[in-house]
Amino acid sequence: MTPTTSRRTFLLSAAIAAAPLACPRAEAKAPRNLKITSVKVLLTNPPQSRNENFVLVKIETSEPGLYGWGDATCTGSELSVAKMIEEHLAPAIIGRDPMQTENLWKTLYHLPYYRSGSVHMSALSGIDMALWDIKGKVAGLPVYELLGGKVRDKLLTYRSTGGRDFKQVEDGVNKLIELGYKVIKVQVADPELEAGYAVPSTAKQEAAEREAYAKGGAPRQIWEPDNYVRLLPRLLEHLRKTIGDKAQLLHDVHERITPSQAIVLAKDVEPYKLFYFEDPLAPENLDTFRIIRHQCSTPVAMGEVYTGLWEGKELITEHLIDYVRHDLAHVGGISTGKKIATLCEPYGILTAWHGPGNISPITHMANCHVSLSVPNFGIQEYATGWGDAVLEVFSATPKYAAGYVTVTDEPGLGIDVNEKAAAKYPYKRFLRPTIRRADDTPWPY
Repeated sequence: MTPTTSRRTFLLSAAIAAAPLACPRAEAKAPRNLKITSVKVLLTNPPQSRNENFVLVKIETSEPGLYGWGDATCTGSELSVAKMIEEHLAPAIIGRDPMQTENLWKTLYHLPYYRSGSVHMSALSGIDMALWDIKGKVAGLPVYELLGGKVRDKLLTYRSTGGRDFKQVEDGVNKLIELGYKVIKVQVADPELEAGYAVPSTAKQEAAEREAYAKGGAPRQIWEPDNYVRLLPRLLEHLRKTIGDKAQLLHDVHERITPSQAIVLAKDVEPYKLFYFEDPLAPENLDTFRIIRHQCSTPVAMGEVYTGLWEGKELITEHLIDYVRHDLAHVGGISTGKKIATLCEPYGILTAWHGPGNISPITHMANCHVSLSVPNFGIQEYATGWGDAVLEVFSATPKYAAGYVTVTDEPGLGIDVNEKAAAKYPYKRFLRPTIRRADDTPWPY
């Protein structure tokens, strides 16, 4: 035996002898034989607006006081999602171990056989979030720690502003800049139309919508893409002249134009250096994403309409987009979000999870936990400004400061639901407006 070998043997023996003292075996914190005892669905509308019914999922366990909350909100399909959970998914997990997150996710994904779709995946998303909430509480750790720990302390965020004309949009941008926002989404109305996406409607349109809802039907909105394609570059030119580089700008097309118009528009907005150009195409138009990528450098974001686990996979693996916009309330929850982010990482594609006001604070908290933990984070949409009723129902929301959001280090998702308060704000039936061309053609086509 050489002196070197002898020294290695001595060091190894010393390390083994010291190990039980230096690193005692941790005791398992999970209660023994932990089981899911109930899956409850709670429908509530604390904003009391037409389009903000929340579908909340509470999973209770055999350990007294140990439960988790998730969000299965799917605007326009709330009752269907609730029934999907209660009648079809919940029976499959009663009596199962809630710590087996991946096992249960796969079980519920394949259970209906004809899987995917907004109703099924929203239901699965709510259950998945609640399971992660339980897992974090058992571990005594926030969910982001279970996903690998924080990669950053805070999350760049943005807000949207829209107006009937350029000046209204400019004023909205300046107000958000004063609040500390560094990235702002902008929209402007077509002056020839009564309504539009993310812009104020005219008084005439608002009256027509109230009348339609009073009759129990869906209101009608007119949309013409031609004027919009010409109008948007002029809005961006105006904003760059008036606000300069005080904030980065992004824009959401919302899939309301044809593929050929999307190519033209992506090239026309290129000089204004958008943070990203969102949802320029319907998800079926994969070939046109390739054309956009080959013809211009405008960063593209896509994903909020996806509901399948790997929908849009080719957009990632062919690097046809720059940001993924999946909604964790519709695409399978935290488990799916982490997988999508991991798939995107080697391609340099960043996350920008969908965070509108018509999903509950539970999903916003889940968004933040995933965003804090993934290396390839880009930006986190967050709808701040919750009303008093929402804050009465939900114990926490992400915290905004100077252009960023973050969450606390509370175990699980760090949010609870006041069920008695939620019961004060009942479900309100809501139908999304139908979007049509002036000749009554349903649109998008």
